[in-house]
Amino acid sequence: MKGEAVADELYWDDLKVGYRFESERFAVEADAVKAFAAAFDPQPFHLDEVAAAESFFGGLVASGWHVAALTMRHFVLEGLPVKGGLIGAGAELAWVRATRPGDVLQLFSEIVECRPSRSRPTRGTVTIRSETRNQNGEAVQIMTTRIVVPRRPSAAKGQASSGPAPA
Repeated sequence: MKGEAVADELYWDDLKVGYRFESERFAVEADAVKAFAAAFDPQPFHLDEVAAAESFFGGLVASGWHVAALTMRHFVLEGLPVKGGLIGAGAELAWVRATRPGDVLQLFSEIVECRPSRSRPTRGTVTIRSETRNQNGEAVQIMTTRIVVPRRPSAAKGQASSGPAPA
C-alpha cells in the first residue's frame, strides 16, 4: 500500500479488485537461512555451503517455507490492515526460482476477487495474488491466497450487496 493513505482497519466493503500493495525490500541472510532450515527444513542444501555446492542448486538456498514465512511476515506487517486480522481460507503456493543468501526480496500483491458470503452476510472473501520478487525483479514465489474479511456492520445489516461499495 506504499504511497496510499489507508484507514486503520479495512472491511470487505472497503476493498476492490485491482487494489495493489507492496512491501518494503528485505534481505535474506545466510545465518537466517541456516537457522530456519535447522529448525524446520533440515536439508543439506539449506544448511551447509559445501553440501549445497554439490547439490541440484549449486549453492546454499533458502527453504521455500522460509521464503513463505518471510512473505507472510511482510504481508501481515505491510499488507492489508484487515479488521480482525488476516484469516486464511486457502492458498496456492509455487516456488519458481531459488532464493539465495544475499537476495533482496519484495512482495507485490493485488486483489483479484472480492465475493460476499452467501451464507454469512457479515463477511466476504478476498482473493489476493502475490509475487515475492528478488532484486532483479524475478519472481521467486507466487502465491494466491483467499482470506475471510468482515463486512462493515452497517452494510451487513440491511444491504445485500454483490460487491464492495464503489470507491
